Amino acid sequence: MSKFIVAGITQLETIVKVKEIPIKYEPYTGERDTIYVAAGGDAFNESLALKWLGNDVEFMTVVGENEDLNIFNPSNREVTLSTEYVLPIIKETPMEVLLYDTRRKAQRFEDLKDIRNASYDMMLVDPLVPGCDMMVLSNVNFCRPFISRAKDNNKKLAVKIHSYKRDKEIYNEDFLKNADIIYFNDNTIEDDPYDFVKEMAGKYDPEIIVLGQGENGVLIYDKYKDFSAHYNAVNSKQIVNTAGAGNALFACFLHYFLKTGDSKISIHKALLFASNYIGYMGTSNGFMTEEELEHWDNLIWNPRNAM
Repeated sequence: MSKFIVAGITQLETIVKVKEIPIKYEPYTGERDTIYVAAGGDAFNESLALKWLGNDVEFMTVVGENEDLNIFNPSNREVTLSTEYVLPIIKETPMEVLLYDTRRKAQRFEDLKDIRNASYDMMLVDPLVPGCDMMVLSNVNFCRPFISRAKDNNKKLAVKIHSYKRDKEIYNEDFLKNADIIYFNDNTIEDDPYDFVKEMAGKYDPEIIVLGQGENGVLIYDKYKDFSAHYNAVNSKQIVNTAGAGNALFACFLHYFLKTGDSKISIHKALLFASNYIGYMGTSNGFMTEEELEHWDNLIWNPRNAM
């Protein structure tokens, strides 16, 4: 079991299944089991995934001053997250509406409210940093002070870049320059994937870059193994909902990377973990324990070992 500090964006998410994207206008659409409302966001999803995999997780985020923290731990979920470090210090909790179709295309509408003005109480963080194995951050303003804590204590720092845009890169330089492991999603990246990863590796010199490519899988760069490689997505279930799949993949990768130190093993496990996750509705469902993941790994790729 590893110890993680996870800090970043948490949102209230409304997920809507539609026939296809782009959406054809219809004045009314009524279908059962197509709308889902729950907590989500980078920090929440990553924390929950890491907890399912058996890790010790300190979940640090900010929410609206009147938010009911019970939304983070519905009664029908086996795994719970501590809300001790969920601070209700902004006016409203950030929100997102996500439309998706069966082809894994998605369209997001995001309202981060006043989260950019939030300031996290680092006195809560400082006593916990020496005992953690890795710090996982979103690239949101209140997470900037966490960077120096990780570096000063010689802790591994992983950063998920939320909605990368080249013209906004300057605002992310603190995160990019200091991260050991960086995750990007290619939704907003128009460059050739290999060229983009090569550019980021040359400019910021991280140990690992993971570029999520949705239905096309993932591209991973490993500085010390001196390779960049593409891995296809794993299709183990019928696709129900892809929201949060990148968070699930990244969290599982970090879990196994700390455990094994091997990026190839870690991305292999992470792709299977994410494939199971997208077979369920909602961003807090579909996670596997490590034991379940190892079982399915053996069953799919090493059937003799599972007998």
